[in-house]
Parts: sequence; C-alpha cells; structure tokens
Amino acid sequence: MNYLAHAYLSFHDPELLVGNLISDFVKGKKKFDYSSGIQSGIALHRAIDNFTDGYWATKEAKEIFRPAYRLYSGAMVDVVYDHFLATDIRIFSTGSLLQFSTEVYETMEPYLPGLPEHFQKMFPYMKQHDWLFNYQFNWGIERSFGGLVRRATYLYESETAFGLFNQHYSQLKSCYDKFFPELVQMAKEFINKMA
Repeated sequence: MNYLAHAYLSFHDPELLVGNLISDFVKGKKKFDYSSGIQSGIALHRAIDNFTDGYWATKEAKEIFRPAYRLYSGAMVDVVYDHFLATDIRIFSTGSLLQFSTEVYETMEPYLPGLPEHFQKMFPYMKQHDWLFNYQFNWGIERSFGGLVRRATYLYESETAFGLFNQHYSQLKSCYDKFFPELVQMAKEFINKMA
C-alpha cells in the first residue's frame, strides 16, 4: 500500500501514523531509535505490506503491470490502491479526504526533526502538492507513477503504467474492493495484539 492507505490504517493514532509513514526509510536496528509507539507503527507498516503482497487479488492486479514493470508491478498496484481508497465513498467524501490529509500533515510536523533525513526531504513535497488528497484524481495518479519512476533505479517511463491503469480500471477496482476490507480487519487485529 502507498501513503494514503498507511495513514488511514493508523486509525488517527499519532505515533502509529509516524511509524507507518517512515517505515520504508528505517533500516535494521534504526527502528530502536524511536519510541515504542513509533516502533509499533513501523511493525504495522510491514505487516500491511506483507498481507498486501500475499493477497490473491493483489497478485491478480500485479499481473496487469508485470509485463512492463516486472519487480516494480507491486509498487504500481500500491499507487492504484491509494486511488481507490481516496475515491471509496464508504470511507471518504471529498471534504473528509481533505480534512484527513490536513490532519496527517499537521500530526507529522512536530515529529519531523527526529525522522529519517530522506523522509524529512520528501515530506515538504508531499504536503505542498497534497499527495494524499490528490490520489483521488487521475492526474494525481499519473504524477505518482512519475514520482515512482524518478525514485526507482531501473525504471525509465511511467506512461505505460498510466495507460494500463486506465485500460484496466474496472478490474483493478474489483481487486481493491475484494482486498481492502480484509486489510482493514487485519490491521485492526494486528494493533490489538500489539496493545
């Protein structure tokens, strides 16, 4: 899952949110530099990723991107899933998504000085361009694919991914609809076990 899903699955807990959003930037024993609450968020992020990668509907969605993007097909699906979460009327309206994204940025701000340097450098762009809110728009997804390519070592273009997203929109949404409720349940159970 990408940033919106990880933020949403922190269920408004500030330290879970911080850990969930920085997890990809924290390697090995560096997690012990953080409070137990943030460490729990890091663990939650990794549990979410493991569940997502192993879920049958995610595997189906990855097959759409695999011929063009091979090992990066999962990253493409993560971006796509954030689009469907942002447009999921059972969870967000346009107003509540804007409120949620603002809450996330405001919650993260006080923690920034102690967070990994790469995250500190990325966060101002996330906030300025309101990534979380803009996942709802097709142009926001197009930009997200472009950002993924810029950060990846072996990717050179994102136009194919955006074309596949549009071409297989209904199938990808079906994969999200089957998968996401079970992910929410798993995240809640994981948090309860850590409590």
